[in-house]
Amino acid sequence: MHASSETHSVTDPVPAMSAEDLLKSVIASLDDNKAEDITSIDLAGKTGIADFMVIASGRSQRQVAALTDYVVKGLKALGHKDMIVQGLEQADWVLIDVGDVIVHIFRPEVRSFYNLDKMWATDIEENAADDAGEERVLN
Repeated sequence: MHASSETHSVTDPVPAMSAEDLLKSVIASLDDNKAEDITSIDLAGKTGIADFMVIASGRSQRQVAALTDYVVKGLKALGHKDMIVQGLEQADWVLIDVGDVIVHIFRPEVRSFYNLDKMWATDIEENAADDAGEERVLN
């Protein structure tokens, strides 16, 4: 008897999730666990480091650490194992690098200090168009 080609062994790799599916999973996990001010930024055309960035806040170091744990466990449950987590020891600003999606979870004071939302949400094309429209005076 031959095994079907659709039968997967336990050692078969899990199919890679798309960037959009990773984004949806991260946002759902953060939202379900009471993260505040969840923002997603499409990085297409801005950088090659990732496709999306998610920025969220937790009210305390404990909540920032818990939100990180929920996101990581949720992604692992979906079969995504390749993640880098930084900043969990202090839990003021935790970065989760999931490859196509980068997640920043901040305490509110730290988030407002670094202001990543404003820095990355700026449309590079608008800035380039503004620069192109400037006249340069040569002496």
